[in-house]
Amino acid sequence: MHTTGDRRDLAVRLAWALVDAGIAGTAVIASAWLRFDMDTALATQRDVLAFAGAAGALQFIVGLAFGLMYHQHRRGSFEETAQVARAALVVAVVLIGLRFLTNVFDVPRSLPFGAPVLALVGMFALRFIVRSYRWGRGPLRENDVPVVVYGAGEGGRQLVRALVRDTTTDGRMVPVAVIDDDPRKRRMVIDGLRVAGGAGRLADVVERTGATTLAVAMPSIPADRLREIRDLARSHHLELLVLPPVGRLLGPASGADLHKLNLEDLLGRQRITMDPGSISESITGKRVLVTGAGGSIGSELARQIARFGPAKLILLDRDESALHGTQMSLTGRALLDDGTLALCDIRDPEALRRIFEQERPEVVFHAAALKHLTLLEQYPLEAWQTNVLGTANVLAAAQDVEVETFVNISTDKAANPTCVLGYSKRLAERLTAEFAGHHHGTFVSVRFGNVLGSRGSVITAFTAQIEQGGPVTITHPDVERFFMLIPEASQLVLQAAAIGANGDVMVLDMGEPVKILDVAHTLIDLSGKPGIEVVFTGLRPGEKMSEELFAPGEQIISAGHSLISKVEVPAMSLTEVAQAQVTEPEDARRWMLTQSMQDVMQP
Repeated sequence: MHTTGDRRDLAVRLAWALVDAGIAGTAVIASAWLRFDMDTALATQRDVLAFAGAAGALQFIVGLAFGLMYHQHRRGSFEETAQVARAALVVAVVLIGLRFLTNVFDVPRSLPFGAPVLALVGMFALRFIVRSYRWGRGPLRENDVPVVVYGAGEGGRQLVRALVRDTTTDGRMVPVAVIDDDPRKRRMVIDGLRVAGGAGRLADVVERTGATTLAVAMPSIPADRLREIRDLARSHHLELLVLPPVGRLLGPASGADLHKLNLEDLLGRQRITMDPGSISESITGKRVLVTGAGGSIGSELARQIARFGPAKLILLDRDESALHGTQMSLTGRALLDDGTLALCDIRDPEALRRIFEQERPEVVFHAAALKHLTLLEQYPLEAWQTNVLGTANVLAAAQDVEVETFVNISTDKAANPTCVLGYSKRLAERLTAEFAGHHHGTFVSVRFGNVLGSRGSVITAFTAQIEQGGPVTITHPDVERFFMLIPEASQLVLQAAAIGANGDVMVLDMGEPVKILDVAHTLIDLSGKPGIEVVFTGLRPGEKMSEELFAPGEQIISAGHSLISKVEVPAMSLTEVAQAQVTEPEDARRWMLTQSMQDVMQP
């Protein structure tokens, strides 16, 4: 039983076979007209017309057979034109046989050679016109979604063409207009759609086309511009869809890549330019170990590192479930038996030394740390034991096996610190600088701020509060933080590690800080629960109103990358740490505070 779609498909194939037959017959007459010096009478004599009819009939039969035999391709595509050319070749061979092997048609011998060429040109030209101006596309179907595509760059062109190709999906998205703010793209035509102007023309475009959706086809659009477009879409009552960043597109952009606006789109986008050559040189073919590999940053670092083909990637963490999850994300299987997992606490120096001696890593990324500000204010001894002593243990183990590159993952709270977390991470930077000055290999730190989607982040807390109906709790209406996506931050960490000089603290450009209140309002808006209340609880001990990426007095130096700078921090020897009289939580707090303040106050 044939469906409506099958009958429509057959009708289209028949129609095009008839059109091609008409072109083939007309080409014979046109070829004869040229052969007889444009004498219309000779070009339309009986034998020529009969030969034209035979050519048309042959073209119809062969063209229809090819159309039914093969998949129907998009009109004017390379696949379709190749199919048309094959059919025209078959017709030409038969016409040559009819002229030279029979006496049926008394026509010039050049006719069976010239006519198929003219016919092929005509068929190609018609398809080009149809493809360029979208003739025969017809009105929107009942469930079709009219879409305005924002962006006439490469992403926009790919998206328009992908949506145009989708002719069978029920409820398909149909591009009805393209807009772009670049004046140079005005009047550009993409699959028959002329760029209608910039964002200021959106109202006219919506009124003219009846569009209900705005698709942002700029994968590298900055977050602040995307927020402006969100407000624009709201003002015109349009659903907003966006393409993901370039790094997450698998091949050319398509309708399947479009998704509804989310918090990562609004806050975390940043165009990351990497130098794969320098990163590959530092990782490919080498033994790489990642501490804290079960955490948000550590696991993403592992995934990014795996793309560069290390000789072996060792994942170290004290959390067996987290290691299981990271291995699953890397390999699709997590039997925990492939020799790449190291279950170890960085507080245990002997266990660390055994693993480093066994694996002999050449590159180490140290991401293991305690990071929750409020908890560490209550338990400063834990910060001391993990973030300071634990880092010292990892550094010592790395130095013993002569690691080539050591990368300490730091935080913006280490710049001009005011909390236990900041104190402990500042000392970790200083310890790394000490090893850079007196030991084999390159030792660098990488400092950056909050990452979206990390475990225990403010985003996670806000989302849970919204799901429970509120209220959303914020410490202060003016608190602001830096944000970046985990994959983008990890890419920059790899780049910083590849270009960092021994002893540097590499600082990632996090863009502009974002108010936490704006984050809360955005999450509430995206949840579809506009009545959620926001409650202010007051700043927590050690919390800053605004974070800093650089401490006062630090000399900011370009690292040779637009998104990476570097500073120097004074070294702190292991001897100083070993001689610290730290036995109680408050001892730890005082000692780390004193050392951090001395560091920051140094000229």
